Amino acid sequence: MGVNMDFYLKYLGHASFMMNMDGKKIYIDPFEGEYTEKADLILITHSHHDHCDVSKITIICKDDTTIIAPADCASNIGEDVKTLKPGEKTMVENVTVKAVEAYNFKRFRAPGTPYHPMDLGVGYIITAEGKTVYHAGDTDFIPEMNQLGKIDLALLPSGGTFTMDLSEAVEAVLAIKPSIVIPMHTRETDLTEFKKEVEAKSQIKVVLLKPGQQFKIQ
Repeated sequence: MGVNMDFYLKYLGHASFMMNMDGKKIYIDPFEGEYTEKADLILITHSHHDHCDVSKITIICKDDTTIIAPADCASNIGEDVKTLKPGEKTMVENVTVKAVEAYNFKRFRAPGTPYHPMDLGVGYIITAEGKTVYHAGDTDFIPEMNQLGKIDLALLPSGGTFTMDLSEAVEAVLAIKPSIVIPMHTRETDLTEFKKEVEAKSQIKVVLLKPGQQFKIQ
């Protein structure tokens, strides 16, 4: 599949992606995979190391890279970081980035202490070239997902333990109604049943990517 200046996405592994939108290289949650191209924009969903790997951020940063991350990531990153709270948005040239809620209410590291409490992290809705991508971050299937608006491509966790599991991810996809969904943070779960169930219950296309593979939206 040839790659040009159109919108394409590369799955790096875990919850890490590199996208080309409007000619801009956008990285989300750099952690797994190879990092050879410099970033125009880096989006961090939360401060856990497997989503905010400072060594990877250092590799892909250049003088004019914009970094958007929660406030508790800023001291670790050591660069000029912009923070968006849920509901806030910003423009990076022709790319619009909006933060949305991402949290656990069903999964706890100890009684009353969720792995990802509200206000720890966010998800992002990224819009450019007339396309909208939603990266959910680490989250359960939460009520706010019903109000996201039009989503062309959803990147959803599905591995359970720390995030929604496969069955909840199916519920989330059917609620969000994206044109396409790519599962992430899969924790070696069997995604064939996820694909089968989503496509049986909707017109949503499920794309299963292995680390290093790319997907282009026409």
